[in-house]
Amino acid sequence: MKTTFGISDFEAFCRAHRPAYQADYYAMYSSWWDAITTEPNLMVVPVDDHMVHRGDGLFETFKCVDGAVYNLDAHVARLENGANAIALKMRWSREDIRRILGEVLKAAGRRDALIRIFVSRGPGGHSTNPYECPEPLLMVLAIRLPPPFMATNPQGATVGVSGGPSGGGAFSQVKSVNYLSNVLMKKQAVDAGVDFILGFDQEGYMTELQTENFGVVTAEGILKVPRPDHILMGTTMLRVMRLAREQLVPAGLLAGVEEANVPLAELEQAAEMLVFGTSPHVTAVREFAGRTVGDGKPGPVWRELSRLFEDDLKNPAMLTAVL
Repeated sequence: MKTTFGISDFEAFCRAHRPAYQADYYAMYSSWWDAITTEPNLMVVPVDDHMVHRGDGLFETFKCVDGAVYNLDAHVARLENGANAIALKMRWSREDIRRILGEVLKAAGRRDALIRIFVSRGPGGHSTNPYECPEPLLMVLAIRLPPPFMATNPQGATVGVSGGPSGGGAFSQVKSVNYLSNVLMKKQAVDAGVDFILGFDQEGYMTELQTENFGVVTAEGILKVPRPDHILMGTTMLRVMRLAREQLVPAGLLAGVEEANVPLAELEQAAEMLVFGTSPHVTAVREFAGRTVGDGKPGPVWRELSRLFEDDLKNPAMLTAVL
């Protein structure tokens, strides 16, 4: 172990330190130095940033396909609402963010990428006092865009039940970096050999998965998702609910779309179960808590909702060109 580590040592470290996972990191902008890097070892956050030692920050994740971002306004609006909720001053306009996105992708040499935006309270001090940070920090990261879940798992997903209560609370609608409970849910899923873990609140109503939203189709043909005060309302879920109301209800494939309290007993009677998320898109559930869902195959509601959503990903009205 060296007792000192300087800039020249770090340069040597960057040249030698090339783990395989860094191949998925394309480029990152940081307002800390107001520049873009394609060196993965420089895609870092200061240790005294409140996002690191207090979880005092926000993030958003969305996809860019062929140089255009899907549903960008909804993501940035949620970021802005979260900043207002925690009294974090956003110094960047929507146009600033759109411009930086394009510059990051241009530097990465990619037209397809998963984009992550982080806004932190900023570096400065190590206490809980937010006023010790002179200014917030913005980071925009472009990484590999994974395929949708059903593209690699066409048979559908398996979902288990979380071992403890989750969801709800004053900040349930704030997409902060405080994801420890989500991390533990993901660990539980991996340890249990399932794809996703579903949480339940103190009253026994379903909430959400580790980073995705969840919905059920009842035997009566009603698509139900948790009430807003139980979960972080995902942009994909909200868009899918709108598509369902506008097209599947009039067509008679669904009898309705509701935000409701859904207990475990009702889940066990569901005709279909669905996962919604930026990365998985609309995913069918074939097995829940060790039991087969429906006939164990992706159902008709999933089939139509997935088709509508995939079409919506190409809808010019939902796309913001950044390249």
